Amino acid sequence: METMSAWCDIYSEINTKQFNHIDQQRQQLVSQAASSVQALFNSKAAQNHLRWCDVLYPTQAFAQDAGMSLWDFEDLVVKACLLDQPDPVKAWQAIDHQQQKISDFLNTCRTIRMHGPGVDLSYRCDNRIWINCAGKRNLPDGEVFTAPIEDSVNGRLSISYPSLHHGNLVSGIQLVIEAGKVTQASAEQGQDFLHAMLELDPGARFIGEVAFGLNPGITQPTGQTIFDEKMAGTMHLALGNAYPECGGTNQSTLHWDLVCDLRQAEVYADAELCYVNGKFII
Repeated sequence: METMSAWCDIYSEINTKQFNHIDQQRQQLVSQAASSVQALFNSKAAQNHLRWCDVLYPTQAFAQDAGMSLWDFEDLVVKACLLDQPDPVKAWQAIDHQQQKISDFLNTCRTIRMHGPGVDLSYRCDNRIWINCAGKRNLPDGEVFTAPIEDSVNGRLSISYPSLHHGNLVSGIQLVIEAGKVTQASAEQGQDFLHAMLELDPGARFIGEVAFGLNPGITQPTGQTIFDEKMAGTMHLALGNAYPECGGTNQSTLHWDLVCDLRQAEVYADAELCYVNGKFII
């Protein structure tokens, strides 16, 4: 990692639930052991000393998690990555232009409040940087994100979709967040794993990232966070580590994105309505 200048991570699992029954303490040890390397990765990426990309290759396991045939899932991957466009690079450049308007707007805001079925959440983002993600790192892409002021996140939310994290399936997650910290957490499935991750280190219970998914090519949840967090009409937040390029300071070996549906919700920026039923109205 000290000498690396480019990183490409290709997800190609043939069994996405292989660690479902592994002892939680062993999984904690693995995460903790990798913490120094992850910290170096984050630092180099924030300083633009490391180019990186995570991308998913369609496999039968991923298609099965999405409840789709492999052929249909391949089509979803192609469309979500804009590979069905005559010139995918120009298509991502157009997305970049559209999303930059949203980033520019959010960068003028101090507070965000969202309210709707399963979500009642507020946070401050003044002096933090909203970053436009449009095909330069993850594929598929299509989001704007930042790191909230660490002690400003408050509220309750239901995580809308199951989450696979390090080969563990967790679903039906309910969170209560007070002064930036998860104070109550439950899950219908995988609750022991959820609690183990929250106890990973002192920063794991804090919210390191908040974001809006904007990719219209992702029309249904797939069970893969790299897709679901980009789905238009959603928001996601990450437990744990913040990206320093946003101005975030929370540090943790954990960075776990959890996705919430906003298609029946309203979002207010500085007390002004800016987002209705899954779309910005700025």
